[in-house]
Amino acid sequence: MIRTFWALRTFAVRVGELTRLGDDVFYLDVDELLAVLEGGAAPHDVIRIRRATYEQYRSLPAYPAVIRGRFDPVRWAADPNRRTDVFDEHGQEAAASDQVRGFPGATGVVDGVARVVLSVDDAEALLPGEVLVTAVTNVGWTPLFPRAAAVVTDVGAPLSHAAIVARELGIPAVVGCGNATMRLRTGDRVRVDGEHGTVEVLEPANGGNG
Repeated sequence: MIRTFWALRTFAVRVGELTRLGDDVFYLDVDELLAVLEGGAAPHDVIRIRRATYEQYRSLPAYPAVIRGRFDPVRWAADPNRRTDVFDEHGQEAAASDQVRGFPGATGVVDGVARVVLSVDDAEALLPGEVLVTAVTNVGWTPLFPRAAAVVTDVGAPLSHAAIVARELGIPAVVGCGNATMRLRTGDRVRVDGEHGTVEVLEPANGGNG
């Protein structure tokens, strides 16, 4: 699949060079690309609308791990009381737990201070011994793991990157929580139980003030 998409992307990039459309070609389907190559006018209005739509959806937070029924991501994202673990259009979501729950990723129990890091570009904020809380990890996050006392993610499963690396390093991990980055704050003292897949806030940041 990687080789296939590599070839397709190379073709699209070349079309962008020949037609001077640049990366606008990525907002056109193959028939539209061929039409432009054959001398047709580039559909700039279509490109503009599709780019704006892409940017709008790209700016939204990660969707809930479980979605039941019709889901409007823009309306959901605008709700300040939205839940990021589960969505039910009929309003039948399970009651929120006092604990953040996910999949057991790597066994062990650790008490530590949470550090919410949403981008690997902000990796320097994670201090040694803190609990790394993030949306999802990939190979680029690996150098952070030896610095962390435990890892908690919104997205993932027992065979995800975060779980596998945490097991290799022997640090607890709870993955696939759905809403960890929303419910946990930097400075919270938390207990991460990697065996049972739970994260408990022992002491809120700033003592719960502010």
